[in-house]
Amino acid sequence: MSRVISAAGLFTALLWASTADAVSVTNRDDKDVKLTVIEGEAKGDHILKPSQELKEVCQKGCIIRLNDSENDEYELEGSEVVSIEEGYLYYDGPDVHAESGPGVAGQPSGPGKQ
Repeated sequence: MSRVISAAGLFTALLWASTADAVSVTNRDDKDVKLTVIEGEAKGDHILKPSQELKEVCQKGCIIRLNDSENDEYELEGSEVVSIEEGYLYYDGPDVHAESGPGVAGQPSGPGKQ
């Protein structure tokens, strides 16, 4: 019986850890936003309506592109909770990185980076 309980506890811990380390994105704009998630060689497009949330994407880090613009690319590590406001990506938590500046998810990682 204790093996079953131990296995169930381990499974629950692994399940929680895998979802805790995934990016969640909420569209706080008043218009639809096209979100492209690039994770390694995989690429997926999503249309987020106002107030819609995309949960548990890019668990091992990825690039998030807004509205097909290579100048609006953000590199994420895989544990961030972010939102889109006025066309920009912002950290909501829990991993706010001090080097990214106040509230901003980071500098675009595309060719327009300065």
